[in-house]
Amino acid sequence: MRMIRYDVEPPLGVITLDRPDQRNALNSEMAGELMEAYRDAETDTRCRVILLRAEGPAFCAGMDLGALQKMLSQSYEANLEDSRRLAAVFERLWSFPKPAVAAVQGAALGGGCGLAAICDVTLTTTDATLGFPEVRIGFVPAIVSIFLARLVGHAHARDLLMTGRRMTGAEAQRIGLVNEVVSLEALNRRAREVAEALAANSAQAMAATRRLLPAISHDELEGACVANAKARMTDDCREGVRAFLEKRPPSWASLG
Repeated sequence: MRMIRYDVEPPLGVITLDRPDQRNALNSEMAGELMEAYRDAETDTRCRVILLRAEGPAFCAGMDLGALQKMLSQSYEANLEDSRRLAAVFERLWSFPKPAVAAVQGAALGGGCGLAAICDVTLTTTDATLGFPEVRIGFVPAIVSIFLARLVGHAHARDLLMTGRRMTGAEAQRIGLVNEVVSLEALNRRAREVAEALAANSAQAMAATRRLLPAISHDELEGACVANAKARMTDDCREGVRAFLEKRPPSWASLG
């Protein structure tokens, strides 16, 4: 059963995270399906703007529990390949030639928050919860940090990444992580309004404008993938993931 849907509702290409029973948590299969959906949207002449949305009460709760368990037993090389697959999902959307609008409800955490925030326009709800809680399980949000620093600046990025705290839609808007906060009832309607307004603009001009925005270099992304893979192999990450899965406080190793 597919986890990502691509539907054409001209002039929009609607990409839907469709794994509501797992709060649309990310795994390698979803990453692959997202890349397929991007390819469909890019080549589809009926699609002028991507609308990224999700089924269920949560937009995306971060990494899938099964993926967390799997990474504990994987080799460094396997974890590096996983990291590269995830990095490709972010980089592809960041540099996509067509505009993207995200409609975010409920929880948008870790990679899910990053996925939403790197769209050109991100709308969220008043009751949404956003954040990057990786440090709380001994993990390093290396890939998302590259994009986050460009979006909100280093001060806000350091705060969010180092504390792992969660914020409301209103705070996310205040620091520039999202563009607009609406009620849950208005989210899909308003997101479509914004996407259709973008679709009325010149596609060539919008693509050229996107190319003016700062690019992410291959070296930056590869360095982040290496850091991500190394972090997965640390004692603290292994302990943090086990503690999270066992629903207990972690017992961290000392720096020495």
